[in-house]
Amino acid sequence: MGEPAEAKAVLANTGSRYREHSDFFQTSKGILGPRSTQQEIGRTARNLLRDHWVAQADRLAATVEREIGPHSRWPDAGNLLLYRCFRDVLAPGGELRRLVDQVVRHAVRAGARDRRSVLSRAVLRGRVRRALVAELSRRRTRGVRTPGDLLDVLATAAPDASSRVALVRLAEVFLSFLFAVTGSTGFLLGWSVYLLGTRPQAGGDPAGVVREALRLWPVAWNFGRTPVEPHRLAGTEVTASDEVVVCSYLVHRDSRFWPDPDEFLPQRWSAGMPRGGAEAFIPFGWGAHTCVAAGFAVQLVEDVLRLLPPAERWRVEAHGHRPHVAAALAPPDFTLRTNGARAR
Repeated sequence: MGEPAEAKAVLANTGSRYREHSDFFQTSKGILGPRSTQQEIGRTARNLLRDHWVAQADRLAATVEREIGPHSRWPDAGNLLLYRCFRDVLAPGGELRRLVDQVVRHAVRAGARDRRSVLSRAVLRGRVRRALVAELSRRRTRGVRTPGDLLDVLATAAPDASSRVALVRLAEVFLSFLFAVTGSTGFLLGWSVYLLGTRPQAGGDPAGVVREALRLWPVAWNFGRTPVEPHRLAGTEVTASDEVVVCSYLVHRDSRFWPDPDEFLPQRWSAGMPRGGAEAFIPFGWGAHTCVAAGFAVQLVEDVLRLLPPAERWRVEAHGHRPHVAAALAPPDFTLRTNGARAR
């Protein structure tokens, strides 16, 4: 589904034609709910991450310089930079931190499925889930007054989550957060660097660059929904046995709303949201389940871009031109070489 109005109606579940779904809180054991719990977890986690980001503002430039340096391989560099920035609130110390480190290296980065065998990924997934369930159970037993990290947020947000099934749901939501912060946001940073580095003449400030990257190559590019009743959608008969997939990639390239839709034009955002944005811009979903941390994710990518040298001092060497297509849309592999001092 790429027709903007119909796509937004599907995501907003207008007329209650689709099964209740959460792109973020969906687990192998069902949806973590109710909706009020999802909202509380989302808000508390966002505030925790935002406060942590602000608290390290004085040393952020040094972190970016150390992690990226004059030569870096992407999109891995973006994932690993954000993990380094948020590691203290994403992963406690000890064995669990070492396991989370492995998850980031072997399951979050682009092309992760090609880096390890199916068996080794399954073993790692089982180990980290057991460790997370044990840690969540321990924290619930101990009690948490003020959340100090993401596991505290999850341990306190669902007061009735005592069974193992409930703890498994919380563990899987933790992994969703880990992927969102280090994977999806890292890929957005990667797309922003890649597009600006390969088209330095495009210009634009960081805010326009990030939003145009989201428009051209939305990291969350597919949203699947299951109908609960037959109905007609954009001229097509849909049944309860079908799956309706909203494709933000298509929505964002609708020429009725975006002039030169395939061009990277950050300047189109210079006066704020372009006219087409109100009708055909859904990088974080639409409706009740729109990502609660969307604004923060965009802001932190802008902050990193401002700490890099000016784009005219970049050299991007692409190692291919096809994106990594999986659950998230990641940029092609490329090397970034920078020269000169950071932007101030």
